Amino acid sequence: MRYEEFTIEGRNAVLEAFRSGKTIDKLFVLDGCHDGPVNTITREARKGDTIINYVSKERLDAMSKTGKHQGVMAYAAAYSYAEVGDILDVAREKNEPPFIFILDGIEDPHNLGAIIRTANLAGAHGVIIPKRHAVGLTATVARTSAGALNYTPVAKVTNISATIEELKKEGLWFVCADMGGETMYNLDLKGPIGLVIGNEGDGVSRLVKEKCDFIASIPMKGDIDSLNASVAAGVLAYEIVRQRLM
Repeated sequence: MRYEEFTIEGRNAVLEAFRSGKTIDKLFVLDGCHDGPVNTITREARKGDTIINYVSKERLDAMSKTGKHQGVMAYAAAYSYAEVGDILDVAREKNEPPFIFILDGIEDPHNLGAIIRTANLAGAHGVIIPKRHAVGLTATVARTSAGALNYTPVAKVTNISATIEELKKEGLWFVCADMGGETMYNLDLKGPIGLVIGNEGDGVSRLVKEKCDFIASIPMKGDIDSLNASVAAGVLAYEIVRQRLM
């Protein structure tokens, strides 16, 4: 999955990106390469949330557009990430009960962009995504969000389950989308709430599902068994919106 214009190649360019304060989601380093400049780059990476991947020369060559990666490439985020506290602050400033989207491993950038767009239009105060095994704020996500990334903060966390536990202390309830749950129209989804949407293929992980207070199913009448992740997020989000307006 490429980050298009947000791919940085070469040792000096990558080091400068870190030192200028750019948000770097992933660093790719030639496996076995530990000379001085590379060690300096990995040291900078460890100061933040950057995931470091040690990969083969063949992998780097395949990823490279310039052919001049010098054993180092990075994927920079198209937008800076917020903190979870920033999302809660938005809710406080608006004097509204928090409404947060929590995404458990969305991998398709078009889905992530569409969900951020829906979150903005549904009045959610922010979106939380995991650091690993999920897409970050790529250029494709930014385009698909249709400008929503300018207004809706996105936080990236190490552990979704632990973040849910922390947000429960702030008074939030959590509902996840799963076919085996209670029909969403029968649930009370008012008040401070987190809407949990799972991975496109596997759905919400078991550990995260166990942290949720409600499991909501979307009624389906057709011949296939599931909705696209971003569509499911929209359907459930607007049931929450409907209940908040009542």
